[in-house]
Amino acid sequence: MPIINLKKSIIPSCDVDSLEKLKELVKSTYSVKGVGAYKIGFELVIPFGIEKVVKTIREITKLPIIYDHQKAGTDIPAMGEKFMKACKGFDAVILFPQAGPETEIAWIKSAQQAKMNVIIGGEMTHKSFLKNDDGFIDDNAPKRIYEIAASMGVKDFVIPGNKPEKALEYNDIIKNKISNPVFYSPGLITQGGSISDLAKKLDSWHAIIGRAIYKAEDMGKAAEELSNQISKAL
Repeated sequence: MPIINLKKSIIPSCDVDSLEKLKELVKSTYSVKGVGAYKIGFELVIPFGIEKVVKTIREITKLPIIYDHQKAGTDIPAMGEKFMKACKGFDAVILFPQAGPETEIAWIKSAQQAKMNVIIGGEMTHKSFLKNDDGFIDDNAPKRIYEIAASMGVKDFVIPGNKPEKALEYNDIIKNKISNPVFYSPGLITQGGSISDLAKKLDSWHAIIGRAIYKAEDMGKAAEELSNQISKAL
């Protein structure tokens, strides 16, 4: 079963610092046509805990909740099982397994054994990430990360929304391994990425939007306008 029932959608990234703000964000957006899920990060989970965060959302909507640990999958292989157990309550987790192939394989296996949906990321959106941009990460690492995940049956992948050429390159790499992959992209709007670019070119794609929604004066209207951009691109 897919994590999100829609082929293309908006995922509000709930990078707010209180349960009250989370509640306001979800109430303002959950009924907007085209909102497919919510992404939660450490800013809520560390101070309030998974149970309270999930309960706050579940009192309003049954839409999927995706946990982005920013960045999970960078520890030793043995920690994967513990991580998945700790994430019980979420519908999916995002991993960026930059600690190497042994960790990636072990953490994906742990997710599969725990029946936790896993979304694998390889390249991030900011500058100075890969070596060719004065970063630490080998230029070929994202490709290897995506290929390993696809070979293990993973269907869901994070690709950078503000690097459309790279995103489409990763799409081709992954589709050589599996059919009907699903993509998720941060790096849009405030980081320079355009929703219409990837919405037109990818079969199944979800736009992860943070500040452009939760900092908007009218969050519901902002979500609706962004969702309409996907509709117009189809």
